[in-house]
Amino acid sequence: MLYKPKTRRIRQVLTCAALVLATVGGCQKEGADIARKAIVEKDAPRVAQIVRQDLERHERGLRKAAERLAPGFVRVTGEQREKDMRLTLKLLRLPRPRNKVKVDELVISPMSFMAVVDKDGVVIARDGPAHKDRMKGMNLAESFPVVKEARAGTPGRAVGEFANPVKGGKPSVTLIMASPARYRDEVVGCMALGIPLWRIAQRLSRQLQTEYAGTDTVIWTYLFRGDELHHFGTPQSLDLVVPDGKARTEGLGKSPDGFTGEMYQFGSWYGYGVHPLRVVGDDVGTVIFRMEGKNKGK
Repeated sequence: MLYKPKTRRIRQVLTCAALVLATVGGCQKEGADIARKAIVEKDAPRVAQIVRQDLERHERGLRKAAERLAPGFVRVTGEQREKDMRLTLKLLRLPRPRNKVKVDELVISPMSFMAVVDKDGVVIARDGPAHKDRMKGMNLAESFPVVKEARAGTPGRAVGEFANPVKGGKPSVTLIMASPARYRDEVVGCMALGIPLWRIAQRLSRQLQTEYAGTDTVIWTYLFRGDELHHFGTPQSLDLVVPDGKARTEGLGKSPDGFTGEMYQFGSWYGYGVHPLRVVGDDVGTVIFRMEGKNKGK
């Protein structure tokens, strides 16, 4: 989810409060140093590893899904083809032991959609109920070059945008993956899926929090693309003090592999790290906030 504070004044007040409180909490500052070190040595590499593994898993799964669906592109046409595709899309992610169509790599996923695309680049159907399918008939190849390339036989991924159906709403910034479907060595269509950046950020926060369960460590992850910030479920107190686009650009300009900082927020020292995530996109990166337990900073 893309979040922006309602007013610049709120950000200014909270930032000033953090700076004032910093003079009071100096005895705990070493906790931020520990957090910054842990982000660089452990958390940022772990985040990059999780993302790489997730991307590889989804690419494998999408390739298998395209293989499962390939015969359906040519055996029937019209309404029957659409009906068959919708059933197969459902079975691909149905976690039943005897389900031979299931693709394990896609059963658990933060994806927002998976779609069947014909050889002209037009969506035949997406997963979910037919009456809620707003993607049917959409020409994905025109909007996303990665789909156009898959239609020509080359799989790939790239970050793109879906227009918001609500007038004036923010677009959905989404990682798009596409894989060609081949039948008898001929490309007959392709499969595509999308994962919004806010869902990737949410997935990373939850995974790290699970791994730190039972400890006193507090940790949150944000994703950014350029000046945009993408996240979901993060504390508003942190949302308002995440280094903005200018600060991230300046910091990465001086240190292209990432940089760290610290802040005192509502009685606690946080360390934070800003790192590129080039495996997703050249202008995509993460901001990780980490707070050590009270006993660790003494």
